[in-house]
Amino acid sequence: MKKYNTSPLSGMQELLPTEQAIFDQLKQNISDVYHQFGFLSIETPIIERTDILFAKAGGDTEKQIYKVSKTAESADSADQALRFDHTVPLARYVVEHNNDLAFPFQVTQINRNFRGERAQRGRFREFYQCDVDVIGREKLPFSYDAKVIACIYDALMTFNLPKMVVRISNRKVLAGFLSSLNLSDKTSEISNIIDHAEKVPLEKSKEALKELGLTDEQVEKVTAFMFTKGDYDTVEEKLTEIMGDISPVAEGLAELKEVFDILDTGLGKYIIDFMIIRGLDYYTGTVFEIMLEDYREIGSISGGGRYENLASNFTEQKFPGVGGSIGLTRLFFILREYNLIEMQEKRPIDYVLLPLSKNELDDSIQLSAKLREQGNIVDIDLTDRKLGDRFNRASKIADYAIVIGNDEVIKQRYIAKNLRTGETKEI
Repeated sequence: MKKYNTSPLSGMQELLPTEQAIFDQLKQNISDVYHQFGFLSIETPIIERTDILFAKAGGDTEKQIYKVSKTAESADSADQALRFDHTVPLARYVVEHNNDLAFPFQVTQINRNFRGERAQRGRFREFYQCDVDVIGREKLPFSYDAKVIACIYDALMTFNLPKMVVRISNRKVLAGFLSSLNLSDKTSEISNIIDHAEKVPLEKSKEALKELGLTDEQVEKVTAFMFTKGDYDTVEEKLTEIMGDISPVAEGLAELKEVFDILDTGLGKYIIDFMIIRGLDYYTGTVFEIMLEDYREIGSISGGGRYENLASNFTEQKFPGVGGSIGLTRLFFILREYNLIEMQEKRPIDYVLLPLSKNELDDSIQLSAKLREQGNIVDIDLTDRKLGDRFNRASKIADYAIVIGNDEVIKQRYIAKNLRTGETKEI
């Protein structure tokens, strides 16, 4: 018999039932908060036309798109591909259904996406993203940027995480700044260097900038810019020191101030931080990332931003939008690695019923129905194995076990044993 490798493919998450129960609960918590903020659920197809995805993928993402083909020979020329995020398919969806949608269209998508990244710990090729987006027709107030940030922040608060910091920037500030240095033609390359600057020594970032042909003065100004952070007044003052005339960045600063003025009450700690770029090319204004302040080595646990022209490849109509995402698969992995989540907190089943013989089966079925009516998840063990073996199985999947024998049937009284603590309660 041929021996098969039964391990999952590299970069694919596969959980045991107890782990899956916790993952599903976190996913449900996120979904509940999104809906409380007024976001409506949709699902777009996992497979999209290749030209749709390539229209706005940009950067390294284009190299990571999985193409779908019926035959191996035609893979390179395949006209279908697995979606790499929810945002590009959403743009297509809005164009297709715009006559039936109410704008601003507030939408949430929670589902799997796929990227052919190099597999490594904490980086997955198949992963859940939990998105919220707001799409406008012709225009969209910047107050919605603040709403998206506040919504995602509240969703993450349900995880009981350590102190979070929200880092916000605006790509128009970077564009205006580079324009003032006559470096607009190098925006993409410089953005990429800034985006990776936290992961490498400062000298390496400076060397990369010099390789692009920047003068020593330009290098110093760019590095000073990317390390600028703080509240609005601090950032404005720092930009004035670097630039002198800050009129080239006035539009981006005005948008930042509008977002911050709304977020000023009740959000928590947040700062302007020009190190935040976001890798995807479709962002045009506000960009943000959320980090755990005491675990910065983890990187961002959420991010997003404003996109003014995402649907421009598909229609002449203008559908500006803003959105954000929680990468739940990666976040779940990280929380387990850092022991920031209690892995024994939840089991998939509330009660397992253990009838001692077929004579108690009808009573077990009736009891299970009553427990389910109360909102419990109930399993009946129908095997004829030894009671100890059945208890062992129950302890792996449930909080309580109830033995049902002739005495329990006669008295209609049942003892539920807590499979963690050994304590009992009467049902």
